[in-house]
Amino acid sequence: MLRKILSTLLCLGLAVSLLTGCARTIDEIIEEEPSVRGTVAGVNAKYFLLDVDREDPAYETASRISVSRDVENADSYTSLKAGDHVAVYFDGVIAESYPAQISTVYAVLYIGET
Repeated sequence: MLRKILSTLLCLGLAVSLLTGCARTIDEIIEEEPSVRGTVAGVNAKYFLLDVDREDPAYETASRISVSRDVENADSYTSLKAGDHVAVYFDGVIAESYPAQISTVYAVLYIGET
């Protein structure tokens, strides 16, 4: 009986450590993931519109991107408003539409106001 209880506790401990170990820090995301920079043009409950900086490589294919507000990292900037200059870290996939779309967002960092 004691062996069964210890085995169950060990399994629960392993499961909890695996779940908490999956969260990445902002620094890890910045180092590992692609990003796009721009100015917030508009915000609603599910997404925000980003006017991509002309200097950003993504500007060659998309000048405006609809970005999901469902962000993985809890430390991300969430008080978005028009005029904010931000960096969006994502999975590298930009859907070709107008406006273009980013669905998988890992982090949003506030850079300043324009």
